[in-house]
Amino acid sequence: MSQTTLHQLADFGQSAWLDYIDRPLLVTGKLQKLIDQGLRGMTSNPSIFNNAISNSTDYDKKIAELKTTGKSTFEIYDELTIKDIQDACDIFAPVFEKTSRLDGYVSLEINPQIANNTEASIREGKRLFIKVDRPNVMIKVPATEAGFPVIEELIASEMNVNVTLIFSLEQYVKTAEAYFRGLKRLEEAGGELSEVRSVASVFVSRVDTLIDKMLTDKSLQGRAAVANCKIIFEKFKELFQGGQFQALAKNKANVQRVLWGSTSIKNPEYSDIKYVAELIAAPTVNTIPEATLHAFLDHGKVKEALTGKFIDAQKLFTQLRGMNIDIDAVCAQLLTEGVAAFDKACVALFDAIEKKAAQLTAAK
Repeated sequence: MSQTTLHQLADFGQSAWLDYIDRPLLVTGKLQKLIDQGLRGMTSNPSIFNNAISNSTDYDKKIAELKTTGKSTFEIYDELTIKDIQDACDIFAPVFEKTSRLDGYVSLEINPQIANNTEASIREGKRLFIKVDRPNVMIKVPATEAGFPVIEELIASEMNVNVTLIFSLEQYVKTAEAYFRGLKRLEEAGGELSEVRSVASVFVSRVDTLIDKMLTDKSLQGRAAVANCKIIFEKFKELFQGGQFQALAKNKANVQRVLWGSTSIKNPEYSDIKYVAELIAAPTVNTIPEATLHAFLDHGKVKEALTGKFIDAQKLFTQLRGMNIDIDAVCAQLLTEGVAAFDKACVALFDAIEKKAAQLTAAK
């Protein structure tokens, strides 16, 4: 196959992952075709699984089968999602091997209903990692005060972690620090630092969606999200070139790459590949919704996008503060809304499974 823009992106130093999963994608050969076109990983979340399971009949047969064996609603959810993650991990296994464990990962989120319970989240994260039983699974943990100790503990336990729902610079710094602490503990315990991979998922489009509504100056619309990413990316370079990480790197610790998430456009006036084209940088990941992925394959161009504009990003936020728009307050609001949205999606999914299970078994 000739080189696609996704292959070119990987050669540049940025990996494209798919921000979606469902059963047809796994069993029809569609995912393998995307991998052949240069896709290098996959992420899931409660909203994605809710859409995949609640709004289709693809899982109905399995739901009925599990219900008749006496499985609870949570157990049915657990079996369905873990099976999808396992199958996706298996499909991505050649990518995992070919890239020497850099890519080929599939992410599974800890139940957001226990997001504020650190100890419960630690237990659940470890349970999921063991139950999936694939070296290329990543456990997703939110970048919250309750989540940072979870990140540290899972890393210290030699488990791959995708830190999600990062909006602010402060969250990002705490994420990297939790990663460093986990690696240090793993090192002291004699573990293999080279076996652990992690990404820090910075959510993008929601920043513009909220700030754009506050702006009276239309010329500033669509600029805040990428500016926020530039500031975070500069901090990433600073932290991972610093002495704390370099000491760990001597023992083969891996860089925790920044991952750009929530990269579909919400404003139809923007380019359909805005948050891909404007965030090309190495070494990073961009997890991309399917429609955006196909758009980038069709008309995307690969060129560096985040160099030399750090001061401009700072100036923009100074300008916004002069309009009483505080990026820290915006990020705090988005984090609260993001945690609540995933919790709501999880509740909706459990409700849908319970209703489907009752209807499908009653019909027999």
